[in-house]
Amino acid sequence: MKDYYKVLGVAKNASDKEVQQAFRKLARKHHPDLNPGEKSAEERFKQINEAYEVLSDADSRKKYDRYGENWRQAEQIETQYGQGAGWRVGRAGGGGLDDLLGSDPFSGFGNLFGRRASTQTAAPLKGSVEVSLEEAFSGTKRQVTISSGDEERRIEVTIPPGVYTGSVVRVSPSKGNELMLNITVSPHKRFTRQGDNLITEVEVPLEDAILGGEAEVRTLSKKVSLKVPPESQNGQRIRLAKQGMPKLGSKNTRGDLFVVIRPVTPKNLSDEEQELVRKFKELRSQKR
Repeated sequence: MKDYYKVLGVAKNASDKEVQQAFRKLARKHHPDLNPGEKSAEERFKQINEAYEVLSDADSRKKYDRYGENWRQAEQIETQYGQGAGWRVGRAGGGGLDDLLGSDPFSGFGNLFGRRASTQTAAPLKGSVEVSLEEAFSGTKRQVTISSGDEERRIEVTIPPGVYTGSVVRVSPSKGNELMLNITVSPHKRFTRQGDNLITEVEVPLEDAILGGEAEVRTLSKKVSLKVPPESQNGQRIRLAKQGMPKLGSKNTRGDLFVVIRPVTPKNLSDEEQELVRKFKELRSQKR
């Protein structure tokens, strides 16, 4: 069982700020860009992102605290759904069914519920599917093959924009039948998600951080120009309104994108540049 608190190294009663601080420290240490070619670092980074996405959201954290590794099935548990028939998921248009989930993804729930749904209503078909952050941003589709005895049929399921880890997409392919897709959004190398907001970092030349300038920032849908204010500090955040994730169920409502400034110290300075830095240092020392 994954213990998200242990993954981040925090106590179960840790505050939101403590969770955020632990995440930032670990994410910087294990970021794939800082550990090129290290598979273990990439896997660790993925676990850290997954843990933070769950624990940074009040609703998902509450479900996790109550149901542990089964937190994504909180709704099913609370409404006492029975087990479903078999089904499989594949990427839309992919031809094959690479994301084979097996005939009963939640086989452990039969004893928990103690009974099946009423004979008048078929038990829901259940399973899990992972989508990228880009797919969660724009929405996507999955091909689903429903198995019932010797009979199989294939339908296309639409996953709406704004889904997050823990979202449940419900589809009724026919009267009395229901599919329940439990969504996991995979971690992204450039963006960290907090609810509908996104966080990214941008490197800027030291002179631009001091004097002000512009930097190009990639959002999930386009490139935008960011105005870097004079005397920007390392770690300073700049908010780009409505450049985050769409709100689930309200595609016209968007979260924000927070850009973290990372000044870059120049290398290979010329003699003239070094002399200018010395003069700058002397001028600063006179003010102390």
